[in-house]
Amino acid sequence: MSRILARAGRAILTVLLVLSAGWGCLALGYQMPGGGAVKSVAMLAWAGLCLYAAVALWRRRPRLALWGYLIGLAALCAWWLTLAPSNDRIWADDVARTLRGGVAGSVVTLENVRNFDWQPDTDARYVARWETRSYDLDALASVDMVLSYWGSPAIAHTLVSFGFTDGRNVVFSVEIRKERGEQFSEIGGFFKQFELSVVAAEERDILYVRAGPRAERVSLYPVSMPVPAMRELFLSYVRTANELADTPRFYHTVTANCTTLVYRMVRAIVPGLPMDYRILLSGYLPEYLYEQGGLDRGRPLAALREQAFIGRPALPGPDATAFSRAIRQPRTAGSLP
Repeated sequence: MSRILARAGRAILTVLLVLSAGWGCLALGYQMPGGGAVKSVAMLAWAGLCLYAAVALWRRRPRLALWGYLIGLAALCAWWLTLAPSNDRIWADDVARTLRGGVAGSVVTLENVRNFDWQPDTDARYVARWETRSYDLDALASVDMVLSYWGSPAIAHTLVSFGFTDGRNVVFSVEIRKERGEQFSEIGGFFKQFELSVVAAEERDILYVRAGPRAERVSLYPVSMPVPAMRELFLSYVRTANELADTPRFYHTVTANCTTLVYRMVRAIVPGLPMDYRILLSGYLPEYLYEQGGLDRGRPLAALREQAFIGRPALPGPDATAFSRAIRQPRTAGSLP
């Protein structure tokens, strides 16, 4: 029995060594300073140390190897803990500025609302424009959930658009804050590759660039929500943006992303809102909201999906309200790809 337990213990330790080897190599690959050669040497050294410890474990002479591994692991973890988020980097243009908001009575003033003019053929050509906008929460009239799909039907980027009685809309989007030249990576999102940001933008900017130049499948769902809850959700975005402006945080693919942060804000407003796998697999959020009564239960979900798809919109003009009206026009049957 003792022999069996010893073998089981070694097997468990071997699995832990393999897992730590994988985590350490990815952490070094994404965050080790220096070029590709430096990263490769560091990854090979860590993998070799883990392999040496695993082999020694099964040869029953593990003490020296395991002590070496533990010292290396402690050094790796200590280095990892020194990696801190920052608001001071060379950012990509579309996340170059930090959103801030101020509240005076019912009026919220947002600094650095994005209102880019994008060219129709590529998202690499644009006229950058950041503006200060004021919104009267007493005129808040609607909330729309926007899902933008670029690949798998299970994964979508989640945005929330607030509409006002004067026809204006402002969209909040929790996004990675890319450095110039960086591209999104789901794996990198586990390894402190990106900071977290809240972007406020005109629909003619943030929805057009996704549905147009980036050719993503964008759908817009009107959400059933009491006006006080709408106001509180709007203010939650403002508070989150101000917190990130003061204290930067890392984006995380699972725990701090475009959907989980919205879920936490909504759950603070609607206590008891259940956690669900569709919070992580955000492409299935319409089913979740439909079950929770957040979408119009008087129509089949398939019909809501059909109506939600905005298609490939025309190049927006300077009138932001005209673009917002256009993407909400009824669509013909069969337009959903």
